[in-house]
Amino acid sequence: MLNFIDTVGEAVAGIQDGSTVMIGGFGNAGQPFELIDALMDCGAKDLTLVNNNAGQGDQGLALLIKEGRVRKMICSFPRQSDSWHFDAKFRAGEIELELVPQGNLAERIRAAGAGIGGFFTPTGYGTTLAEGKETRLLDGKWQVFETPIHADVALIKALKADGKGNLVYRKTARNFGPIMAAAAKHTIVQVSEIVPTGALDPENVVTPGIYVNSVVRVDPAGSNSAAIDTEQVA
Repeated sequence: MLNFIDTVGEAVAGIQDGSTVMIGGFGNAGQPFELIDALMDCGAKDLTLVNNNAGQGDQGLALLIKEGRVRKMICSFPRQSDSWHFDAKFRAGEIELELVPQGNLAERIRAAGAGIGGFFTPTGYGTTLAEGKETRLLDGKWQVFETPIHADVALIKALKADGKGNLVYRKTARNFGPIMAAAAKHTIVQVSEIVPTGALDPENVVTPGIYVNSVVRVDPAGSNSAAIDTEQVA
């Protein structure tokens, strides 16, 4: 069932300790900062987070890591010049890391949404990333079996939603959003605008509303409200 939520705090209120949470974004592009801040405020801890990065600077995902809310990080790029909070936690043994090559990460998330039980890939074969995993010689190449990544919740950012929860994104801010929306049991989306049903060109819809559970509007200034007429979007 689709719900239009008044505030980001209400949107994330049901996230429990120990949840696996996918967070969209490629660096800052498409990262749902307001939803992440609300997740911080709600107090959920011992989280397993799935993201391309392991946070940067002192905001968003990095702040969750800094405050010790994250038990495990599944990502492809955990170390960059400003990922100092993850680096400190990892060196202190206070956070786990599952390192996944970027293409494998995207495909493992997509496989979860598509109902695929796993896939073979040559990426990672012969490295420590393949340890403990099944390998096979296929088409003359040794390949590693990778399993899907499922999540309890996905937090993503889109540009617009209509009254049925169909989503369009802004340019590269799209990145992991569509596959994460399909891979999670519950998908929460922050958008800049909510438009009436039928206002989006069906050819431009990237994420169908069937994958969306909760929508909250966050304006560019950072305030948030569903702020819609339910008759208008029906």
